[in-house]
Amino acid sequence: MKTIIIGAGAAGLMTAAALLEANPQADVTLVERNNGLGKKVIISGGGRCNVTTGIRDVRTLLTKYPRGNKFLSKAMYAFPPEAVYDWFEAHGVPLKTEKDLRVFPQSNDGKDVVGAFERLFASRQVRILLNTAVVRVARAGEGFEVFVKNQDAPLQADCLVLTTGGQAYRHTGSTGDGYAFAQALGHTITPLAPSLNAFFTRETWPAELSGLSFEKATITALRGKHPSFTGPFLFTHKGVSGPAVFALSSIVAFERYDAIQPLEITIDLFPDESVEVLRSRIEAVCSTETKKLAMNVLGSIVPKSLAVVLCREAQLASDKRAGEVHKKDAERLAAWLKAIPLNVIQRGAGDEFVTAGGVATAEVDPATMESKICPGLYLAGEILDVDGFTGGFNLQASWAAGHLAGESIASSERS
Repeated sequence: MKTIIIGAGAAGLMTAAALLEANPQADVTLVERNNGLGKKVIISGGGRCNVTTGIRDVRTLLTKYPRGNKFLSKAMYAFPPEAVYDWFEAHGVPLKTEKDLRVFPQSNDGKDVVGAFERLFASRQVRILLNTAVVRVARAGEGFEVFVKNQDAPLQADCLVLTTGGQAYRHTGSTGDGYAFAQALGHTITPLAPSLNAFFTRETWPAELSGLSFEKATITALRGKHPSFTGPFLFTHKGVSGPAVFALSSIVAFERYDAIQPLEITIDLFPDESVEVLRSRIEAVCSTETKKLAMNVLGSIVPKSLAVVLCREAQLASDKRAGEVHKKDAERLAAWLKAIPLNVIQRGAGDEFVTAGGVATAEVDPATMESKICPGLYLAGEILDVDGFTGGFNLQASWAAGHLAGESIASSERS
């Protein structure tokens, strides 16, 4: 039985690996439009490749997926983070778990992650077609035809796997072609939106704090049910970014916002303190440094660069002495720090890591990753309407779904 896998990203690589390990004699062709395997895998995590997460409880893990968590359940239990960790270590890639529970190769080099697959494929009869763009797929009897650019005769397959990714990181080949392939074979594509992106704001003052980061803040979107997320974030020259922002952007991926109708958000820099406690702290520090400028005294509570912005935005005169800060002043300062108002007018262009939306999961068997509509067709990875927060969750989903698809194909070959 001939299996063609279109897309050599995380899901495609793991599908091929799992199939070959379950059936070393499998006839596998891996088609990739780039000049190498796993381009997006290599550059993920800033080039370090956030392989998976250190969260071992699968129920907790599934809460990290705003879309597709129920669909992923069987794949995750079958190939959870612990199994992914063990798989890579067994294939010559020592891993490490950092304090924030992100898992990276000890080498901090994403190329080593892809290298595990390259070694495995080199030891098996895998046909790898690089620099090969698929232009169309079609059903041919009980099998499939895969039409390749600049090639007259189509490739023939008994089993077809679509692991083409979404539309994020278009320079790595994730151009959304797989959606058209899936539609041609009868599947429905849900609405698509970028996810895990930065926020660009109408306000320009974040540029004054560009690079200033916080380990813990709560960011809330003032729409609908007011979704929020608590975690690290940083100010940028155009707005805000970082894990908490990425997570919130995922939750509001399908919200429409622009300069005319911005998305209002607030940032609580002291999520573990009430506004009253913070006000008391401000009053206390001002009462002990009465002759100093209030702006400088506030630098003991927040970074000095932020204290400058704080005083301006909370309408406290820059020449005001700490001893002149009254209760109402302290209340305004505390209220601003507990709910910094910003208007988001644009998603960070080019920053999106994943695509929200994709092939409708109701049309795919979660126990095998085989299409319910087109027998012999399997789908895994970002092409599906599944996406997670930042922190290794999207790669984990791709490894798990790809592993399940590969084992399912091997099982169908034996039956």
